[in-house]
Amino acid sequence: MPKSKSALSLAISVGEALLKNGGEVYRVQETVSRILESYGIEDYHVFVITNGIFATVYEQREDAGSMVRYVPIGEVNLKRVAEINQLSREICERRLNIQEALGKLEQCRNSPNERKLALVFACGVGSAGFCYLLGGRPFDSLVSFFLGVLLELFLLAASRRKASRLLMNILGSALVTAGSLSLYVAGAGALLDKTIIGGIIPLVPGVALITAIRDLFSGDYLSGSIRLIDALLTGMCIAIGVGGVMKLFQTLGGGVLL
Repeated sequence: MPKSKSALSLAISVGEALLKNGGEVYRVQETVSRILESYGIEDYHVFVITNGIFATVYEQREDAGSMVRYVPIGEVNLKRVAEINQLSREICERRLNIQEALGKLEQCRNSPNERKLALVFACGVGSAGFCYLLGGRPFDSLVSFFLGVLLELFLLAASRRKASRLLMNILGSALVTAGSLSLYVAGAGALLDKTIIGGIIPLVPGVALITAIRDLFSGDYLSGSIRLIDALLTGMCIAIGVGGVMKLFQTLGGGVLL
C-alpha cells in the first residue's frame, strides 16, 4: 500500500477511536489533519461530523485516496481520549512510524476500563454528593448513594446484553424512582424529590449537551444538532421513566405525592 494511503488509514483510525470515545468534532478534525501533515501529506481534505469521518488525499493525482468511516455514537471514555491524544502528539513529533503508531493505537483501543467495583462506588458517591448539593439532608444523600449503586449495577448488567441506550435510560430512571418511592412509602423520612434527582444524576447527558453547545458556537451546526438531539432524547427518556413510575404510584395509591 502506498505511504499516502497508509497514513490516511492511520489518521482515520485515530480519528475514529477519538470520536467513538467522546472526543469533540473540532479536536478529531484537527488530529486527523495534523497526523496527515506529520507524514508529509499536504494536499488533503478532512470533514468530520458526530458520527462520521470523510477524508481524501491527493485528489488530482493518480495515487489519490479517499476514505469514509461511520462512527456510531458511543459512551464517553475520557481515559481513552487522553491516551489517544498522547499518541497523536507522539505521531506529530515524528517519534513513530506508521506501523508503530498502529500498534500503539490498538493498545489504546484495548486499554482496560476502570474496575466495575470502582465504577459502582463512584456512581454512588456522585449521586449522594449531588443530592446533598441540591438541598438534601445527610440521610437523603445516603439513600441516593444506594440508589446510585443500584443504578450502576443495572447499567452494567444491561450493557452486557447490549440493550438499547434509550431503553436503558428509561428503565434506569424508573428503577431509581421506584426505589425512592419504596423508601418513601415505608416511612424512611427521605425527601423524595432530592433522592430521585440525586439517583438519576449519572444518567444526565451533561457532556453531550456541553459538546453540542460548543459545536454550535464553533459553527459545526450539523454535529451540534446531532449531539443536541441525542442529549434531548436522553433527557426525554429520563423524564418518561421518572414520570411514568410516579404516575403509576399515584394511580395505584389513589393519592398525591407531597
